[in-house]
Amino acid sequence: MPAIRPLITLMTAAALLWGCQSRPPMETVDYVDLERYMGDWYVIANIPTFLERGAHNAVERYTLNEDGTIDTVFTFRDGGFDGEKKRYNPTGFVRSDDNAEWGMQFIWPIKAEFLVIYLDDDYEHTVIGRTRRDYVWIMSREPEMPEEDLQRIIAFLGERGYDTDAIERVPQQWGESTEG
Repeated sequence: MPAIRPLITLMTAAALLWGCQSRPPMETVDYVDLERYMGDWYVIANIPTFLERGAHNAVERYTLNEDGTIDTVFTFRDGGFDGEKKRYNPTGFVRSDDNAEWGMQFIWPIKAEFLVIYLDDDYEHTVIGRTRRDYVWIMSREPEMPEEDLQRIIAFLGERGYDTDAIERVPQQWGESTEG
């Protein structure tokens, strides 16, 4: 029996490694003009992180700093349009010559992967993804996106290995009583 134990251990390890194969790399857009990309982006839909569950009126604002880092302000109302306003200020770090791969640092020294995987020619709609396909953010310059555009982007994400059933719409309602 002791001679079989190493064989069982080896077979178990092989099975675990087979099941833990990494995903193929996430293809990014060809190029991001950083100055054009800066500004406000409304989060239309996402696979949310634990911080974003129940977010309403979610907006991500990017500002390019002189040192090339990206000042990020992420705000939303927690749990409803009248919920507590939450604000996070991670810093973005461009990691590629095409400006489509960033690291987003919420806590030093950890930089989360931030990939621009979709960007329309007019810089009106964008999608931020991750190789693990665990989170995604569909964003627009306006608080609403035409349904056909949203469905096309969701289909695009399905083709790239995302579980589209996990994508949730982020409620956006702007007016005097719901401003930021």
